[in-house]
Amino acid sequence: MIDVPNQLFIDGAWLDAADRATMPVHDPATGEVIRHVADAGPKDALLAEDAAVRVQEEWAATAPRVRSEILRRAYEIILSRTDELAALMTAEMGKPLAEARGEVAYAAEFFRWFSEEAVRVDGGYGVLPDGRNRMLLMRRPVGPCLLITPWNFPLAMGTRKIGPAVAAGCTMVLKPAPQTPLSSLALARIMQEAGLPDGVLNVVTTSKAGDVVEPMLRGGRIRKLSFTGSTQVGRLLLAQSADTVVRTSMELGGNAAFIVFDDADLDAAVDGAMTAKMRNMGEACTAANRFFVHRTVAHRFAERLAERMGALVVGPGTRPGVDVGPLIDETGRAKVQELVNDAVQRGAEVLVGGTTPDGPGHFYPPTVLTGVDPDSRLMSTEIFGPVAAILTFDDEDEVVRRSNDTPWGLVGYVFTQQLDRALRVSERLEVGMVGLNTGLVSNPAAPFGGVKQSGLGREGGRVGIEEFLEYKYIAVPV
Repeated sequence: MIDVPNQLFIDGAWLDAADRATMPVHDPATGEVIRHVADAGPKDALLAEDAAVRVQEEWAATAPRVRSEILRRAYEIILSRTDELAALMTAEMGKPLAEARGEVAYAAEFFRWFSEEAVRVDGGYGVLPDGRNRMLLMRRPVGPCLLITPWNFPLAMGTRKIGPAVAAGCTMVLKPAPQTPLSSLALARIMQEAGLPDGVLNVVTTSKAGDVVEPMLRGGRIRKLSFTGSTQVGRLLLAQSADTVVRTSMELGGNAAFIVFDDADLDAAVDGAMTAKMRNMGEACTAANRFFVHRTVAHRFAERLAERMGALVVGPGTRPGVDVGPLIDETGRAKVQELVNDAVQRGAEVLVGGTTPDGPGHFYPPTVLTGVDPDSRLMSTEIFGPVAAILTFDDEDEVVRRSNDTPWGLVGYVFTQQLDRALRVSERLEVGMVGLNTGLVSNPAAPFGGVKQSGLGREGGRVGIEEFLEYKYIAVPV
């Protein structure tokens, strides 16, 4: 496992917290403490904010090619350290090493993508309708940014936010999740090695998020907030951003519907379900939450899915052959078990899994439920665990209505071989993304984000850098 600093990264220096406080980082496979890192307070946040504000003007004036090449070097460094970064991620978050290596490649790709976008920021010129004036449009960085990342994809969520900010010419304060600070600290060291100037990226690890975040949002100097996390916390951050009108982008919770029509290729649907449900042990905002399967194929689909889920090997992510690692903590595991218990009490049948195992670590078995009551709590709650809840439907209008009956709208999955139905249902689903005959939608080259209470704005793709840029219009009389 790669050795990373356990201090705050502020203005290019590694510093202890002002009050010398530290916080533990636990291995979710054992519950043991693997490291202690600095636990920042308000004074540390102010120091990081000062650094980002101080260098913003100079960094914004840096040539786009320079910013591009820094990101490209960081991309190459990440790939060269795949095994070390994967081991670090597995230790603090629990995902199996093979999956962690996949996240390293995914994370690196955001830097490569935005290294290419950095040199493509453009403006415009035009004649205004009166014919006597000209319009110049230029793009400028929005300013110092506060980036808040979750624990479930600790490396990729960092690069997905840092990449466009660097490319646009913004400085940053990054606050990672307290469960997984090590990946962010490793990323800070890589950015420093790649040549990022001091103060452009500052990393503040803390267990006291409210004490650190709220003063920055209300202080008037942070001009952009990019947050990935729960809808509940997102609402709070939006309220805190209102007084100083901080520009925000939010990637919040999900409640994805996975729809299997009667004409679907069942092998492809089961493959897609395994990807959409079991990526990251189900701890993903894009995870399939509600499986709506046409009544005529529901039994066959459930049997095949249960067979595949039951064959997965559960254990520590460092062990060879393991498919499913632990959940992040005991709170997360207890929530999953409570949701399963509620569904069973309402009449659901457990085809596989469904019981918390004994022993150390926060493990939960892959679980398939059938005959799920629509009023079960897991139908309206993001499960964030390896549980597939299957319900049946009879017609298209019904399943679209039930799929849309949620305050969230991040992603939906549709499996059908009819082109007209595929397009029609994809258009009707109230989501920001659709997986059509695939269980994987995430790609650095595509815009990621949702509608309704699943968030604001998009990350990735050509529009990802737009979140960190402002238009400036100049009127020119001639």
